[in-house]
Amino acid sequence: MTIKGTKKQARKRHRQSLERRMRNRAVRTRVRRQMRIMRAAISEGDADKVKELLPETFTVIDVGWRKGVLHRNTASRYKSRMARQAQAVMSGKEA
Repeated sequence: MTIKGTKKQARKRHRQSLERRMRNRAVRTRVRRQMRIMRAAISEGDADKVKELLPETFTVIDVGWRKGVLHRNTASRYKSRMARQAQAVMSGKEA
């Protein structure tokens, strides 16, 4: 990885970018996975499961926002849509 003639600072920045990339990737994967689980529960129409998963999903989305992986408005949009669909299932209507 070390290239002769590369500045020390450039090598360090590259190392940091790789670390950040892996961290961001893990958070993004967790958010997407949780949303996929939530969407599956909504499409099944399982109100109890949806009610149980909703707070957990919101927490995971908020963590993505706090870590700087998701933009604030993006996180808000995800939560809003999830809440609306979850409410439809819990009230007995189709999502």
